[in-house]
Amino acid sequence: MTELAVFDMAGTTIEEHGAVYAALRHSVEHHGVPVDAEDLQTWMGTDKREAMHALIRLGGGSPTPELVEESYEVFSARLRALYAETPPTPLPGVAAALATLRSGGVRVALTTGFSDDVAEPLLASLGWSSEPGGNLDAVVTSDAVPRGRPAPYMIHRAMERTGVLDVRKVLVAGDTAVDLLAGTNAGAGEVIGVLTGGVPREVLGKEPHTRILASVAEVPEVVLAGVA
Repeated sequence: MTELAVFDMAGTTIEEHGAVYAALRHSVEHHGVPVDAEDLQTWMGTDKREAMHALIRLGGGSPTPELVEESYEVFSARLRALYAETPPTPLPGVAAALATLRSGGVRVALTTGFSDDVAEPLLASLGWSSEPGGNLDAVVTSDAVPRGRPAPYMIHRAMERTGVLDVRKVLVAGDTAVDLLAGTNAGAGEVIGVLTGGVPREVLGKEPHTRILASVAEVPEVVLAGVA
């Protein structure tokens, strides 16, 4: 029986219209460093400072701590502007899926490569919260762990915050390769790729997983049918 479902945010539970991709590319190219599309896809879903460090290096730049921090500030400002222009929304069927899981006794956590200063306003804009009476049981940002995905630490921190002891009873779902790698590294009993983030099935299919679904909206059927 699945006790905890851990979902990524942007592209998995939240439709943010590609703003993270655009802001991340902008934050690196702002300094005159080119960003290859394949490299950008590879580093999506990771801690954003780690992604900037890698993308600057891959583009031929020198990722000094100062440059990475400046890039993060550019990223945050650009992302806020894009979200103001086109506000994020829950992906179709996701809010109902989260409610169905919780009503069925499954705890729900969100994890993200965003830091608190980006994640908290985003969730607040949707009315989502892990506070008492909220629609979530835990939210784990990159600030809470020493390493982001593909490290398993955010998933394990979500287990800690929700009181789940057996990682085999944890389901992890996300829309990027590093989401699947993090779930696998954590030892999760179910590792699901979802296609709502724009990463093709054939790309996700190359990573370790237990199944690929069209959307998180399909997860309750998997879990509550006793399959997971």
